[in-house]
Amino acid sequence: MKLTIYTDGGSRNNPGPAATGVVIKDEQGHAVASYGEYLGEQTNNYAEYMAVISGLKKAKELGADEVECVMDSKLVCEQLNGRWKVKEPTLQKLFIQAWNLTSQFKKIKIRHTLRENNKEADAEVNKILDRRR
Repeated sequence: MKLTIYTDGGSRNNPGPAATGVVIKDEQGHAVASYGEYLGEQTNNYAEYMAVISGLKKAKELGADEVECVMDSKLVCEQLNGRWKVKEPTLQKLFIQAWNLTSQFKKIKIRHTLRENNKEADAEVNKILDRRR
């Protein structure tokens, strides 16, 4: 089964209150999971990685063997595609977690999109952060 995972992570004041947003869709474009998670005080890049990690775990739980990860974080996308180095120690640990999760799928594609094309995942982030006020 193929699933598309839309992820976003956000931090207000970077670092600041942070959250993930994940929307997973089936091949017909129907949402099969939509959620976010509060992360406490973190950076935006930390939140972006945590969203991808969460989305990959959930897709595996849902039975996916093929996934496409769509995100508006150029940094995370380029790092997971092996085009950019991961220099920051905290992100190195998250990169390894995400990388190890990708190996559980028969086929994986990691794709960057513009923020305006990732509104559903962004809305999940904001829903979580707005609740924490």
